[in-house]
Amino acid sequence: MSSSLETVNELLAGSVGGAAQVLVGQPLDTVKTRAQIAPSSCCKGPMDIVAQTIRKEGVLALYKGMLSPLLGIAGVNSLLFASYGASKRLVSPFGQLTLQQTALAGAMAGAANAVLASPVEMFKVRMQGQYGGAGDKRLRVVAREMWTQWGFRKGVMRGYWVTVAREIPAYAGFYTAYEFSKRKFAARYGTQNLPVWALLASGSTGGIAYWLACYPLDVIKSRIQLRETPPTGDPLQYIAREFRAIVAESGWTGLFRGLSPSLLRSIPAAASTFAAFELTREWLAGMTGV
Repeated sequence: MSSSLETVNELLAGSVGGAAQVLVGQPLDTVKTRAQIAPSSCCKGPMDIVAQTIRKEGVLALYKGMLSPLLGIAGVNSLLFASYGASKRLVSPFGQLTLQQTALAGAMAGAANAVLASPVEMFKVRMQGQYGGAGDKRLRVVAREMWTQWGFRKGVMRGYWVTVAREIPAYAGFYTAYEFSKRKFAARYGTQNLPVWALLASGSTGGIAYWLACYPLDVIKSRIQLRETPPTGDPLQYIAREFRAIVAESGWTGLFRGLSPSLLRSIPAAASTFAAFELTREWLAGMTGV
């Protein structure tokens, strides 16, 4: 019973943390996605993307695609945090995990998380890839077209396997860096009632590690999800094909386009996610006793 209540607490706290992440991080996420998918000739860097977006489409354009993750983030983050909690108990039921075990549990949670993260990311990317033209579509139109034209697997779940490939190293790095940082603070300030700023700092560290561990795969994912037609061949073939196309178009640096806004976004977004998660989980634990 206590294990079930603990999972419910993690699901609810994950929803709160996910909402905080979207609200804080969406503008820089839009800049990141546009840097990944825009031709190199049309912009000079992230700040130019920000300036062009605001000038041509208005400030609210930085929040394009927010509805998809905001609607889906409760499920995505609930699944992520619950999967991580279950993975930790599976990896070792004997108290605190080593950092190596933490990385394994994070990788397992990332693989599970891709089931919901893939469609949420796909719709978000397709909304962010619209530049304020007359033909821009609302989320419901994009969703209907992807479903009717390509179906569930090639439409709604487009990019699933590259999302899995991204989430495994991303969350291994994310949770390892987060736990390492949190334990350092706990050694100094005690394990009970860590200061909120320590949770924010630990979350920021985890967010930076997330992007450093997976960024080229995120660029590949965004391009695959934005293409007019679904990829052909098995996942290894189309991931490798997109990889070669990026290198041919932009060189090796093309695999890291948009990294700077991603790292900047990760600091407030991951910090707010984990602070909201930890504080909500503590409150729920006090209410339920688990």
